[in-house]
Amino acid sequence: MNFAYWLERAALTRGDLLAVASGEAQTASYEDLARRSAAMARGLRETYRLSPGDRVAIAAKNHPAYLEALFAIWWAGLVAVPVNAKLHPTEVAWIVEHSQSQAMFCSSDLAPALSGLDLGLRALVCFGDAEHERLTALEPAPLTARSGQDVAWLFYTSGTTGRPKGAMLTHSNLVAMSLAHLVDVDPTAPGDALIHCAPLSHGSGLLCLPHVCQMGVNVVPESGGFDVSEMLALLRRWKRASFFAAPTMVRRLAEAPEEIEAASIRSIVWGGAPMHMADTLKALDRFGPRLAQLYGQGESPMTITALSTREAEDREHPRWQERMMSAGTVRSVVEVIVAAAQEKPLPAGELGEVLVRGETVMAGYWRDAEASATALQGGWLHTGDLGSFDQEGYLTLMDRSKDLIISGGSNIYPREVEEVLMSHPGVREVSVIGRPDPEWGEIVVAYVAGEATPEELDSVCLERMGRFKRPKDYVFVPSLPKSNYGKVLKTTLREQDAKRSLEHDANGSQGAHSAADAPEMSR
Repeated sequence: MNFAYWLERAALTRGDLLAVASGEAQTASYEDLARRSAAMARGLRETYRLSPGDRVAIAAKNHPAYLEALFAIWWAGLVAVPVNAKLHPTEVAWIVEHSQSQAMFCSSDLAPALSGLDLGLRALVCFGDAEHERLTALEPAPLTARSGQDVAWLFYTSGTTGRPKGAMLTHSNLVAMSLAHLVDVDPTAPGDALIHCAPLSHGSGLLCLPHVCQMGVNVVPESGGFDVSEMLALLRRWKRASFFAAPTMVRRLAEAPEEIEAASIRSIVWGGAPMHMADTLKALDRFGPRLAQLYGQGESPMTITALSTREAEDREHPRWQERMMSAGTVRSVVEVIVAAAQEKPLPAGELGEVLVRGETVMAGYWRDAEASATALQGGWLHTGDLGSFDQEGYLTLMDRSKDLIISGGSNIYPREVEEVLMSHPGVREVSVIGRPDPEWGEIVVAYVAGEATPEELDSVCLERMGRFKRPKDYVFVPSLPKSNYGKVLKTTLREQDAKRSLEHDANGSQGAHSAADAPEMSR
C-alpha cells in the first residue's frame, strides 16, 4: 500500500479539516494539501519524466511546503530523500549523488549554495519560486499504486563515523511505525496538533505520518526550528499539541522562566539520545506526566521500545524512578532481544547488544550490500547499543558498544558515570569518554559544562559508585559538541581529547584535573 492514501482519504472524508499551519496561522486544509501534492506529483512524473522508484531529495529548513513536497513524492510513487539542512553543501551533494536523486526541493536560504553545485539534477525547485507555484497549479494526478515492499524513504544516518548510509525504509515499514506510534505512544484525534520544532528531515518528519493518518494539524514554526519563546507561544495557540524533541530542547523548555500552559500539552515525545534523570525529573515537575520516550534508529525508525506517558504518571509504583531511567518496553510491531553472540538471547539482568526484528526494520542500506549483511546478520538488526532487560520487560540502555570504557580490565559504562555527575546541581551537561592510557588501557574522562569543582564531583562519585569508575580527569568546557539533532558527539570529543592530550604532553602539563591519576582496580 502507498501510505499517501492516508492523505487522499483525509481529503475525501474530512477535507475541511486543517492540515498545515505556519506558526499561529492556518495554511492549508486537507483538501488543499492533497490537491497541491497531487498537482506536484504530476509535474514530477510528466514535466521531469520521473518513474516510480526514482529518488527525489529535499534539502530545506522546516517549511509548510516541506509536507506537500513529501506527499507529492509519495503520491507519484517516488522515493523521498530528506537531507539535513545544516549539512555543508558538499555533504548534501554527496547524498544526492549516492542516492542517485533526479530532482530536488530546497528552501530559499539554501538555493544559492545548491544551485552552484553540479548535482546532475533534472530539476532544482525552491519553495515559493515560480517553478514551485507552477507545479502546484497543474491538474492533480491520480495516486500511484505501490506495494508495501517498495522503498518510500532513504533515511541517511548522521554519519558521525564516516560517510552516512541510506537506510531503505519501505511503505510497510512506515505504515507499521505510524500505527504503532498511535497505539503505543501517542493516541491522536482529528484536529490534534503536532509542532515541528525538530527537523522534518528526521524524527519530526516521520511523526507527521501518523498525524496525517489521524487528520491532525502539522504546525511548522515560522523560525523553521526550535526557539523557546516561539514554542511557548505555539503551545498557547494550539491545544492538545504534541512535539518531538531532543533532550536538550526539553531541558531548555523546562528551564524557561515564562509561564507554560502545561495542561494544553498532549505529549512531549523525546528521543535521539538518552536524557539524564535529573533533566527528566525537572521536565516532569514542570510539565506533569506528559513525557514519552522513543528508542529507535533510522534502521528501525522511531520503533524499538517506548516509555509512554502512563509510566510517567504512575509515580506511586515502587520502581517508578528505575522505569523512568529505562527506554521502556518493546513496541507492538517488533521483537527485541539482548544478545551476547550468534543472536542468542541473554536472561534478564545481563548486558548485551540490543537486536531487533519486525515490521519496521529497514530493507537494507542503499547501494551497500556489505553493510546491509553486517547490520542484518542472522535476521536481526544489530543496533550496536548495549542494554539489559529487567524482569518486567523494561530495557535499560547503557551506551553504544564503541563507547564502552575498559580500564584495568573492568568495564565502565559512561552513562552510569554521567547520571551520577548530573545529580550535582552545578552540572549543566556532561559526557564521559575513555582516554587511551599505556598502563590501564583507558582512563575515564568527564567533559563538564557547569560550575561544579573537581573536588565536589569526586565527592559525588565516591558517594554513589565504585572508586574505579570515577573520572580521573575533569575537563570543563562552555558546552558539549552536538549533532544537528541534539546528540552529544562523543566521536568529536574523543578527537578533541586526543589533540588536547598531545598538546599537554608537548607542554609537559597536566589535565584540567587529575584525581589520583592511576585508576583503581575494581575490588
